[in-house]
Amino acid sequence: MSVQPIAYFSRRYRLSASHRLHVAAFTDEQNRATYGKCNNPYGHGHNYHVEVTVRGPVDAVTGMVVDLVELDTLAKRELLDRFDVANLNLDAAFRETVPSTENFVIAVERIFREGVALLGGGSAQLHTVRIEETSNNSFEYRAQRVPSGAKAPS
Repeated sequence: MSVQPIAYFSRRYRLSASHRLHVAAFTDEQNRATYGKCNNPYGHGHNYHVEVTVRGPVDAVTGMVVDLVELDTLAKRELLDRFDVANLNLDAAFRETVPSTENFVIAVERIFREGVALLGGGSAQLHTVRIEETSNNSFEYRAQRVPSGAKAPS
């Protein structure tokens, strides 16, 4: 019995979005002390680079870990159409959560974890999501593994 090689494939997507870091339960002073200029009442924007890494066996026929066209279609439908040129504070994912990039990377991981599991033959799995917010700030979240038959965390 031969073991199928496991490979990792990463794809980058760019989007622009704005957000305001603010906790309603904090006073104005607490918000300013916690978030500084990121608490600007009018928000501020970023040109995000989202990198999605998928892992899985290399298909013996196609030579690929995941179908790039299917992955790009998923990214357009679930990531870009939803978040590009958007205010993250207005998205349902951040209704009760501060739209920090830490929370944004977790929301993007959930989208791709569920979506990648449905692509192709279902043998590929999401490995990591990395979001570059600025040239100095990047955030990475390793995909959550869900045992067979268990419910994924939401």
